[in-house]
Amino acid sequence: MPNLLNAAFGISFIRDMEYNFPRVSLDALPPGRSGRVVSIRGGRGLCLRLGRLGLRQGAMVRAVTHGAWRGPLLVEVNGAQVALGRGIARRIVLQLLP
Repeated sequence: MPNLLNAAFGISFIRDMEYNFPRVSLDALPPGRSGRVVSIRGGRGLCLRLGRLGLRQGAMVRAVTHGAWRGPLLVEVNGAQVALGRGIARRIVLQLLP
């Protein structure tokens, strides 16, 4: 599927593209580790909502903590901390950074 660019928010919608590096979803990122957003597997509404929070393709993300009992995740994006539910975090695909 071709990439679509939303000029108003600068968000790319990418689905099922193959990459030559290891990928991990945001919910599997260990606390303290960082990654770069490669894609968001969701519709336009989800991508726009996450884009307003600073989570868009190319954004640097650091996992701060995971909630107890598989609760929400706390991540840092552009110096701001954002809480995300596991279902949403599972749709964000990252490239791990060293």
